[in-house]
Amino acid sequence: MKVKEVTIYDIADRLNISSATVSRALKDDPVVSKKTKKKIFELAEKMGYRPNRFARDLRKGKTNTIGFMVPKLNSNFINSVLSGVESVTTEAGYDLIIAHSSESYAKEVANASSLFYKRVDGLIASLSFDTKDTAHFRPFIDKGVPVVFFDRVIVTGDSPTVIIDNYKSGYDATQHLVEQGCRRIAHVTSSLTRNVYSERYRGYRNALKDNKIGFNERLLIINDLSEEAAIGAAQQVAKMKPMPDGAFITNDFVAAIFMKTLKELGVAIPKDLAVVGFNNDIIGRLVDPELTTINYPGREIGEVAAKTLIDHLSGGSNVKKIQSIVLNSSLVIRKSSVKK
Repeated sequence: MKVKEVTIYDIADRLNISSATVSRALKDDPVVSKKTKKKIFELAEKMGYRPNRFARDLRKGKTNTIGFMVPKLNSNFINSVLSGVESVTTEAGYDLIIAHSSESYAKEVANASSLFYKRVDGLIASLSFDTKDTAHFRPFIDKGVPVVFFDRVIVTGDSPTVIIDNYKSGYDATQHLVEQGCRRIAHVTSSLTRNVYSERYRGYRNALKDNKIGFNERLLIINDLSEEAAIGAAQQVAKMKPMPDGAFITNDFVAAIFMKTLKELGVAIPKDLAVVGFNNDIIGRLVDPELTTINYPGREIGEVAAKTLIDHLSGGSNVKKIQSIVLNSSLVIRKSSVKK
């Protein structure tokens, strides 16, 4: 059975004083004497009184909450972004409401609607695999609720994006493999409708072109970046004749499973096939050989996204005047790719 919430009227009734006096005391109003305040605070604690901050904030036109909407939570990258967001929002006095779409556009739409009706003051979001438009974010924009997109984004003109240069990262990863002597370089990635994967793919293609290496469509493997897909990609590569001598994989977890599977099939890494991953997740330092990767500064992305949003909420800037914030990324060379 649900227990009734204690109200200021219950406290006032027990102390035989007005509810207005209780309300003022709980706000630490100097009009109420210290002796009366002490009585009220002690009884409020004893009775388990909880102030209805949500109702109070609504009266002020804000809830002091920020929505954080992502495609999944079982990701080191997303968790590092969340860590950065939380450090900034906590310091600024905001609570987070976290929602994830499980890579489903339909669930993303439902989550956006839920956060909108929860009256969040702002929203930080990364899109699911199959999101094709941002119409479900329109109610936020129309109501003046700022939205900041990160990682997987669609440029709307109304909301800033926080990203890295995925094209350059894809180019650098592929160029590194070329410099190690690789000429048959596979690319394991995900939906090319998403900006992050399409830009990394474009970098891969252009690095091949600049080194006069022809693109082979058989070496492009698109999947859902799951463990099963990583195993399947490795098995597919192992059966190719001739087998690729390098692989640029757009996710460190997939790269780790890919390498493990190839090693079980008798393929030597990097002697037979050099591997570069993406994200700089901790798993890259746990596999043998350690994984060459692109450092993706998740915590910094979270901090920048949150600071951009809160700066707008505090009147310091206008998010509509900010288009794209591009952070630095870099190639981290380890043993998985070094042939020379």
